[in-house]
Amino acid sequence: MSGRPVADACKEKIKKTIDAVKAEGRDVNLAILSVGDDSASRVYRNRLLKMSESLGIGHRVVELPADTSTEDVIRTMQELNEDPSVTGILPLMPMPESIDAEAVCAALASEKDMDCLHPMNGGMLLTGQSWWAACTPRACMAILKFYGIPLDGKHAVVIGRSNVVGKPAALLLLEENCTVTICHSHTKKLPDILRQADIIVAAIGKAGFVTADMVKPGVVIVDVGINVTEAGIVGDVDPKANEKASAYTPVPGGVGVVSNVMMMDALTRNL
Repeated sequence: MSGRPVADACKEKIKKTIDAVKAEGRDVNLAILSVGDDSASRVYRNRLLKMSESLGIGHRVVELPADTSTEDVIRTMQELNEDPSVTGILPLMPMPESIDAEAVCAALASEKDMDCLHPMNGGMLLTGQSWWAACTPRACMAILKFYGIPLDGKHAVVIGRSNVVGKPAALLLLEENCTVTICHSHTKKLPDILRQADIIVAAIGKAGFVTADMVKPGVVIVDVGINVTEAGIVGDVDPKANEKASAYTPVPGGVGVVSNVMMMDALTRNL
């Protein structure tokens, strides 16, 4: 399940929406708030800026030094909240340890929240009042739907319980009538549980963690892992496990490609 065709289809839809809005005389602008100089965040930011330009989306980058206080970051966030020219805001994570990132996210206007960082948006997802979720779990769902993977009644096992991938992915699968099991570092007899899965979403951050003996033939595997090794970038799933799958996402070239596009898609949700 290559991510490129999914991303291209999503970008085509986004571009049509953006063009229609601009034809009405309205602009669409993404504001990126960066505190400090995390190298991975910088790479991610540059990718988003390049993509926004290709889709006709305006952008504004606000850079603050690493020693900025939490209060000043929140003040800057509030200025972006109140700026009518800003359609959506993305505070880049991680922020320096001296910053209270949760307080910064709570200060973000929920309607301008691009990656479901505001606690109200997370709560609405939990209670089934909204489909809105972080970009990566939405990318997982976009891939499954694009390739026509049946979800209703299937047993989905999510490995990982983070607030940005594992938990929201489980909730989105639940909304599609999957029976969902969430596994994590304290799960007992994890291989036995994985062998029962019709669908596996691996988001644990350990290279090759899911091995061939842990999966049943015909399983569908969505590999969210991005691990840098001497052999290059690899996923959380061993290639031999993928060989047993009826469908799987490659790493690289799978979920990550679609996740970046989902950030642009987020800009269209309130247009």
